[in-house]
Amino acid sequence: MQDGSSAAKTIDFDRFRLRTLVERLVAQDECAVHADPIDLVDMAAVLDGNRRAVWFRKAGPEQAEVVGNLMGSRSRIAASLGTDEKGLPGLFRSRLDAVYPPIEVAGSIAPVQQVVLTGEDADFTRLPVHLQHGRDGGPYISAGIDFVVDPATGWTNVGIRRLMVRGRRSAGIDLNAPSDLRAIYLAAVARGERLPIAFAVGSHPVNFLGAMIGGTPTDELGLLGAARAAPVPTVKCITCDIQVPADAEYILEGYLDPRGLVEPEGPYGEYLGYYGLVKRNPVFHLSAITHRRDALFQTVTIGGRWAGRTDTALIGAIKTEATVWQSLRAAVREPVAVCCTGTSGGMYNVRVSLKQRVPGEARNAIAAVFASLADVKHVFVVDEDVDVFSDEAIDWALATRFQADVDFVVASGFRAVPLDPSLKGARVGAKAGFDCTRPFGKANSFEYEIPMPPVLAARPRSTVEAALAIGPHSYLELMEVLGTRDGREVAVELERIEESGRLTRREDGRYQIKSV
Repeated sequence: MQDGSSAAKTIDFDRFRLRTLVERLVAQDECAVHADPIDLVDMAAVLDGNRRAVWFRKAGPEQAEVVGNLMGSRSRIAASLGTDEKGLPGLFRSRLDAVYPPIEVAGSIAPVQQVVLTGEDADFTRLPVHLQHGRDGGPYISAGIDFVVDPATGWTNVGIRRLMVRGRRSAGIDLNAPSDLRAIYLAAVARGERLPIAFAVGSHPVNFLGAMIGGTPTDELGLLGAARAAPVPTVKCITCDIQVPADAEYILEGYLDPRGLVEPEGPYGEYLGYYGLVKRNPVFHLSAITHRRDALFQTVTIGGRWAGRTDTALIGAIKTEATVWQSLRAAVREPVAVCCTGTSGGMYNVRVSLKQRVPGEARNAIAAVFASLADVKHVFVVDEDVDVFSDEAIDWALATRFQADVDFVVASGFRAVPLDPSLKGARVGAKAGFDCTRPFGKANSFEYEIPMPPVLAARPRSTVEAALAIGPHSYLELMEVLGTRDGREVAVELERIEESGRLTRREDGRYQIKSV
């Protein structure tokens, strides 16, 4: 970690600030401003299926400011990285291997510690936490990015987890799924120790992207910097020895108690669009809340009828695409694009386009994607002429380049995500691959050529008969020979030649004069 004593003077604490981005998205009509007072229970209905982010200016009796659904579209995530949807995948991938060590700053200049609440003042019920789904087990803080120091390495582990508010100073945290944090916590439980932990709430999308990078073990504060392409300014927590982003809106400090996965947490409306059942999970105990003076609280959308428009699905899809791309680069010579659909939770349905250089590459791609992530369930592989981000293009390729008896790949016994209700309680499941590519070597064949509107090219003028005497011509080429933008006169000339018994056609439809 770099010493920030001199660097702090040059740090722009608003560059990656959530409020700064929200204000920009309002100007771009990507974020709606809800200026009227709103009860907390009504916020979810406004966010549900909304194609825009929403900035609530007067939420709850405290008239708090809350933003939701900020990452619920690829265009907004792209804008947060300073690019567009087309440039987003490549830009994010280009940052995966970089590491920017954080710069520590003093609490006296850290915006997130402008207000410090400890003791009785550290109270979850002072935050605008709302009930997100009708049968949730309680109000959830859904935008938490967690920070834990692994005692075994001294490195900071970063992840994304939800908190179910249980009372003024306790909350449930979901640690059922395999993760680094789960392993670190269970090691602390085995020692009979509390595990200090902190959560940032109110974060720029680049922080969420950085929290998902993972991979080679390292201090993951550097991965947040990788997502930003700039070092993260960090500050030491008030009640625990953890470095957290100094430019966040809120930090929640505390610890996980050492009793293990024992307390009920849930149910909760999950990313697949169904409820997750009650689980046994650890309890987080709150020791401090710090925040900016004009802090903007954040809630992320998850699940519901419109899963493809939620924060969780869209940010998850970008992580899935990047992980799959890395596997494809080792398995096939030339992948072109990867898309994971938001409607599949940002994990389950993956589309891949590639340039086939040798036979079998589509099957290699399917196998590589199967192995890349436990979450991936269905893989669609198409040629480079198919836009993987277009539902229409994928539907067309599936309809015209796929035969189930020869192009379908299915395998079973894979580790699966228990939240998938189709597993019916099983811990392993099946994966399916759809080879929707043209037969190898047929890329330039006439039957696989896509019909496009005619475009006339310049050509030396001649007659139809003289042109056909030289060689076969298409109807469009004969129009070019005559220099006509009408085309009907070509039909008259062809009719005359046909009446003489000299006209014939090739298999590709071109006209030619019979050889004598």
